[in-house]
Amino acid sequence: MKTDQLPFSEMYASGAPRSPYSTYDEWFATQNNARLATKSQEAEAFFRRTGITFNVYGQQDAQERLIPFDLVPRIISSREWTKLSKGIEQRVYAINAFLHDLYNRQEILRAGVIPTKLIAQNEAFLPQMIDFSPPGDVYTHIVGTDIVRTGEDDFFVLEDNARTPSGVSYMLENRETMLQMFPELFSSIRVQPVSDYPKNLRRSLEASAPASCVGRPCVVILTPGIHNSAYYEHSFLADQMGVELVEGHDLRVVDGYIAMRTTKGYKKIDVIYRRVDDEYLDPLTFNATSMLGVPGIMDVYRAGNITIANAPGTGVADDKAVYSYLPDIIRFYTGEPAILKNVETYRCSEEDSLKYVLDNLAELVVKEVHGSGGYGMLVGPAASKKELSEFAAKLRATPENYIAQPTLSLSTVPIFTESGLAPRHVDLRPFALMSPKGVDITPGGLTRVALTEGSLVVNSSQGGGTKDTWVLED
Repeated sequence: MKTDQLPFSEMYASGAPRSPYSTYDEWFATQNNARLATKSQEAEAFFRRTGITFNVYGQQDAQERLIPFDLVPRIISSREWTKLSKGIEQRVYAINAFLHDLYNRQEILRAGVIPTKLIAQNEAFLPQMIDFSPPGDVYTHIVGTDIVRTGEDDFFVLEDNARTPSGVSYMLENRETMLQMFPELFSSIRVQPVSDYPKNLRRSLEASAPASCVGRPCVVILTPGIHNSAYYEHSFLADQMGVELVEGHDLRVVDGYIAMRTTKGYKKIDVIYRRVDDEYLDPLTFNATSMLGVPGIMDVYRAGNITIANAPGTGVADDKAVYSYLPDIIRFYTGEPAILKNVETYRCSEEDSLKYVLDNLAELVVKEVHGSGGYGMLVGPAASKKELSEFAAKLRATPENYIAQPTLSLSTVPIFTESGLAPRHVDLRPFALMSPKGVDITPGGLTRVALTEGSLVVNSSQGGGTKDTWVLED
């Protein structure tokens, strides 16, 4: 979707502020740039003081890196949010139904809606989950849906994150920072709160406890440890939820249940919010060398005595080749068309698509089907001839590993710079919680912003920043 038109500006239309931004624009016009620059420095100091950092794997200088925070909020009207939230809810239900079907009756494969080989040859599909349903039939307890915008009413889902979606801690801390720095704004602009997320997360996880649970469910967060790139988030959520943060060596199988080590002995737990990848979850079932998981946990899981959130094997729904079938998946399980559109996607495993991609590589974005974090991708319009040539060789060698998409003209929201406001491209990751009681979507989410002028890559691992996301009340 290449275009010569200017990207859609979410704050300004024809030089005037759009309705959601009108009050904010009036406030901004009264502000002194020096004061705002000071506030920006205060925000950075706050993030550094509270330890809001992340690591970038493979880089020696990556320790304790801050995700840059921009103080200009991304504002979404109530009407816009209603459409987004309905579309996200529909998508979450469909993905969960797809996973349940995939690991049980496989009706969607028998119907020929998606190719069997796409699943059979998919490394994220876990045979160990076949003929088993998790407690409450919930696979996708926490989902992050990446959404981009190209026009007034043109929203597209860029990808689904149903394995271990991250970033919610930044959503919460960004809001807390804005409340501290600009309390007067929240008096004049009615913004829906996000602070209930930790409470809602715990309530949702407790509602997903196995039938063997007696009394209030015991919930823990399982982390790979302090060297994980998202460890700050793991510890932050454990603290906010009021639950224990544990590592694999803190847990063991006791009398057919999972128990955690305490000063008074081992205590039975009911729900594990795991931030450990499938491969490392159980060395007796998956990677035998793993020191991060719990030996025997899959046996306890299949016996129905523990809930693992998200369920092992959900990663098959994150696969970008599977993503290309999501409109068909939604229609198959809901009988309705998708409310939120997919980005047009070329499956390089298909001969005609591969030829088109190779012929138009300089105009496309190419991604690994299992990739995340902006790694392993090519942004054709920004690539050199050498990069294009090298990537073409990768495509010819293993075409099934890639999909390609048009280069969208992503919407922009201004960032604050020394010389004033400057437009930058953004995306949005709202967070949905699912339990047997239904789906709860936090109003807003994590807005990621490409801080480099003209860049379309918003990932923090690639130099992007974040913004507070405001959803206005009616």
